[in-house]
Amino acid sequence: MPGTPPAGSSAREGAPPGVSPWWSDALSDPWRDPNAPTAVVLPAAPVAGAEPERVTDPDAPGRPKLHQMLLVPLLAALLAGTLGGALGYAFAVRGGAAGPVLGAAPGTAPTLAQRPPESLAGVAERVLPSVVTVRVAGVGGTSEGSGFIVSTDGHVITNDHVVAGGSGKASVVFNDGSTDSATVVGQDPESDIAVIKVSRTGLRPVEFGDSDALAVGDPVLAFGSPLSLANTVTSGIVSALDRTMQAGEPGGPTRYYAAIQTDAAVNHGNSGGPLVDAAGRVIGVNSTIKSLVADGQEAGNIGLAFAIPINQAKRITQEIIGTGKARRTVIGAQVGGPGANTGGSGVRLAAVEPAGPAAGAGLRAGDVILRLDGRPMTEPTDLIALVRKYAPGSVVTVEYRRGSDQQNASVTLAADAK
Repeated sequence: MPGTPPAGSSAREGAPPGVSPWWSDALSDPWRDPNAPTAVVLPAAPVAGAEPERVTDPDAPGRPKLHQMLLVPLLAALLAGTLGGALGYAFAVRGGAAGPVLGAAPGTAPTLAQRPPESLAGVAERVLPSVVTVRVAGVGGTSEGSGFIVSTDGHVITNDHVVAGGSGKASVVFNDGSTDSATVVGQDPESDIAVIKVSRTGLRPVEFGDSDALAVGDPVLAFGSPLSLANTVTSGIVSALDRTMQAGEPGGPTRYYAAIQTDAAVNHGNSGGPLVDAAGRVIGVNSTIKSLVADGQEAGNIGLAFAIPINQAKRITQEIIGTGKARRTVIGAQVGGPGANTGGSGVRLAAVEPAGPAAGAGLRAGDVILRLDGRPMTEPTDLIALVRKYAPGSVVTVEYRRGSDQQNASVTLAADAK
């Protein structure tokens, strides 16, 4: 109701006449009269330019703006796309065609793939620079075989049958493909060893091993140029020792040697190349193979290859270089002829030279040689081949039978007088 005081206030009772019964500031109270107008006072709008211009502290950390935040990932995306496209193109060109990436990410190479020096790959890497291809021109065409460097001044060992029939001139192809002319220093047809020499110096010779220390089952590598395929390496094991070999071409000399037998793949063109042990040392000269083909037909590897023991080949090479020819080791007795067949239990002596090594040890014609240095004799060629394996002057133990008595003798082998 009009004139009703607001809550919490009261009219003054007993006010003198003529004096307003309301409180002293009632006239200024907006609520004294509900019909009185009211007003809300708002602050005046700021005048333009009245406030000072804000200054930003350049050292204060600022919040990146939107266009700056978008620029970084955009540049990263462009770089990644460019790099990925370039790599993809490179792989596509290198692989021959574009396509999905195949295979897992490369990891650490396993031990077997790291090729340490003592591995077969490490041995091959060391030996190959010392292996050569030997070519000799003859009346019937060009003979090709293999060889290996044995001195820094250019001496090379090969087979006699590689250079036989030639003019004494040869050419050598080295591991790096370069060639050089060579001359024949000397040959020993009966042992199938020949020495040639190139004019180069500073060559890398092979390391020699000990063929007498071999055992059946030892791993070996054969090097050479089989079927004109230079720098070929095959592997195998020693499958037999002192395997008697008798070889030779019609009308030529008969070659005898107690060979190292191996199942390493050897073919035509391997002749004269080195057979090395697992340490990369030469222990034989690859010389011949066995085959199932008939005479006159082209033979191939069937896992039976034979090498001249390096102890024998090295001795013959030193004699050829020193004197131009090699000595032949003999026992001073003849085998074969009537009565030579003893049923596979020894070799009967047909004759004994009066002043020869056998006679000096007390052997006689008719004696049956059972063993030579512990190796059994079953064929006449066994005695010839094994004797030639030793150097002249070597002392060997001979087990023989005379009648029903079995005896032993020590024989000092000698060099042939011719």
